[in-house]
Amino acid sequence: MSSSRDLAALAALLADDTRASFCLALLDGRAWTAGELARRAGVAPSTASEHLGKLVAGGLLAEERQGRHRYVRLADERVAHLVEELTSYAGPGPERPGTLRAANARGAMARGRTCYDHLAGRLGITITEAMTARGLLHQDTGFALTVQGTDWFRELGLSLERTGRRPLVRSCLDWTERRPHLAGVAGAELCRHALAAGWCVRIGSERAVKVTADGERALAELLGIEPGVLR
Repeated sequence: MSSSRDLAALAALLADDTRASFCLALLDGRAWTAGELARRAGVAPSTASEHLGKLVAGGLLAEERQGRHRYVRLADERVAHLVEELTSYAGPGPERPGTLRAANARGAMARGRTCYDHLAGRLGITITEAMTARGLLHQDTGFALTVQGTDWFRELGLSLERTGRRPLVRSCLDWTERRPHLAGVAGAELCRHALAAGWCVRIGSERAVKVTADGERALAELLGIEPGVLR
């Protein structure tokens, strides 16, 4: 059982703007170097290294070394879920984007993005609700794939093999839509396939993704999603 001290220590790790910025950047599921994260947060490399050391020691980040380079990534999907959930509770904030570029970037993130390794934003919500409407997914008492849902994944050639303690499906509260989108093994596999098949492409330097014409056709055929909803 975790103690109140453990909970306070975990909260303290994220109770810093620089460390929170690092965790948000790493929600894209990639490994970043300390230098890349330092530039992202606008801090000195030495400051970034100090903060990263605390996040690694606290179990929120995992570290990899390749030659002279030090890479860090979120420790696992549970950490990504924690960060996304906390972001949804924190809300979007009262500030407005100061430039047109920032406004466009925020709009793109809201329309569609990756949350660690699954789809989020309006895109993720639309897919999740379409799967539910078609009887592929239950949301009554938590998320669960139906028999039809399991068959749907297999017909697409997508693997639902579980590794470790990661659940087959899980709901993840979307911080822009304030509704749950599909995560877990199924959510990750669907996101992987959407990118590999060219249904979606990454845009910009953030986590934003855009649905392609091929993706619109595929999602319309497979889930009955109107193309205009995804734009």
